[in-house]
Amino acid sequence: MDSLRKCPANYVPLSPITFLERAAAVYSDRTSVVYGRTRFTWKQTYERCRRLASSLRKLSISKNDVVSVLAPNIPAMYEMHFAVPMAGAVLNTINTRLDCKNIATILKHSEAKVFFVDYQYVPLAVSALKLLLGHADTSQLPLVVVIDDIDAPTGTRLGELEYEQLVAGGNPFHELPRLDDEWDPIALNYTSGTTSAPKGVVYSHRGAYLSAISLLLQWGVGSEPVYLWSLPMFHCNGWTFTWGVAARGGVNVCIRNTSAAEMYRAIADHRVTHMCCAPIVFTILLETGQSERPPIASPVQVLTGGAPPPAPLLEKIERMGFKVTHAYGLTEATGPALVCEWRAEWDRRPPEERAALKARQGISVLTLADVDVKDAKTMSSVPRDGRSVGEIVLRGSSIMKGYYKNSKDTAEAFKDGWFFTGDVAVVHPDGYLEIKDRSKDVIISGGENISSVEVETVLYKHPMVMEAAVVAMPHPRWGETPCAFVTLKKGCRGGAEQSIKEEDIIAYCRASLSHFMVPKKVVFVEELPKTSTGKIQKFQLREMAKRHKVAERPPKPKAGCTESQLPYKTKHQVEPQQEQALAMSRL
Repeated sequence: MDSLRKCPANYVPLSPITFLERAAAVYSDRTSVVYGRTRFTWKQTYERCRRLASSLRKLSISKNDVVSVLAPNIPAMYEMHFAVPMAGAVLNTINTRLDCKNIATILKHSEAKVFFVDYQYVPLAVSALKLLLGHADTSQLPLVVVIDDIDAPTGTRLGELEYEQLVAGGNPFHELPRLDDEWDPIALNYTSGTTSAPKGVVYSHRGAYLSAISLLLQWGVGSEPVYLWSLPMFHCNGWTFTWGVAARGGVNVCIRNTSAAEMYRAIADHRVTHMCCAPIVFTILLETGQSERPPIASPVQVLTGGAPPPAPLLEKIERMGFKVTHAYGLTEATGPALVCEWRAEWDRRPPEERAALKARQGISVLTLADVDVKDAKTMSSVPRDGRSVGEIVLRGSSIMKGYYKNSKDTAEAFKDGWFFTGDVAVVHPDGYLEIKDRSKDVIISGGENISSVEVETVLYKHPMVMEAAVVAMPHPRWGETPCAFVTLKKGCRGGAEQSIKEEDIIAYCRASLSHFMVPKKVVFVEELPKTSTGKIQKFQLREMAKRHKVAERPPKPKAGCTESQLPYKTKHQVEPQQEQALAMSRL
């Protein structure tokens, strides 16, 4: 048998690009993308992607060049998931909730050759490019392409290049580079993880392909799904469903804003069958009055992740017609790594018990060769008793290639043949995993990873702050949110609380951090709890934080401040990435 060799007939490198090629051939007249009044078929989407890939080649984009994009869930964002790798390049989708400093850092670190910017984010992009210009010469700046609204063009420009012009000017018959190695990179996604420095997670064509296939199978996605883009495509490339919907010949329902009204309208108008989201979206949907909710004709399958959804929340959302499947993952795992597969016998359990079972993180996706919960010191597996805790470790083809230009963190993540997630969990007797805590004090707010270290760094810069510690506190809307415990410098004690207030600290943080990272609660304490070696005991602070409550307050516009400049969007301005906080490093 060793004499049997690979040949073009029996071996083709795995790549999700083949999903689009097949869709154009076998689903050519089916609707591929819906956005407002815009409609495309799979044949048209394929041609548009080839045209864009051709134009990128004309702009001297070649193998492994990085192409960045800052945009919401619009047709262009979807098309770039195929067109950029078709050109041999690597797609870098940027979190639209980041501030200009983080965006500039990503552009610089990735050495992006082209930067696509949706017209809505041009001011943010301009600020990022100005910062980038201060650290690089003009030859290192990316070419900027504005993506104008395809339904109602605004005429917004930032230079000479515009997305639709690139598509129209491309040649669909241009010979594009052939993929020879499935290990080649297809995407670069940045996550801050547990430190303030962003890390670039590199996906391979093979990993993306297998992850997409795995999720389609385990979630039971059949032929012709109607998929609502309530999850930002910049999150792990839409948990690989950007590619996966093409594999099933489905419809991509793109919406710019995931307000409750827009989601309900899309579900009713297009008979949506599937959607993904963080649990915060459930809250958004539930907040809408019953009279404002169009009836859901048939059940909508929902894959959720980012933070464990509370059992009462699952009960409420399922009564409305949404059938929820819980998943867990990380950017480093190409999206979901565990799925809480439902068992038929659980249908006979009481509602509260069913919701508790569904809230568990579940079992490994098919792509993974193995998943375990181990004692990180001894590398022994923890007993399946639902009580013994250990760290979740993974291995398989859907795990990232590594961190871009960061061999140190890559080596630390890959040890003893495993990828160490940093998440602490137990294993139940039935083999289902349940997360009990997060190591390194990552705060997940509405699905958004927040580094407590980064927030603390800003707090320590305040002239009156002596010590600061940031932990997660329960939040009625976001699940959890940063709570800052602060001790003041000696000269500021006594009447300091009268001269510096909670609002002052929050305003100070807001000037230096992305708004989703700003503490919603500040507690002044005389001394932070510490061990005998001086280490802050954050587990005590987390217990203290549970006793505090934070009320939702509408933003107060400053004098001369336009509505679009508010730190938080008003109700009718809800945007998918800004309102839901769906920018998850971990699902």
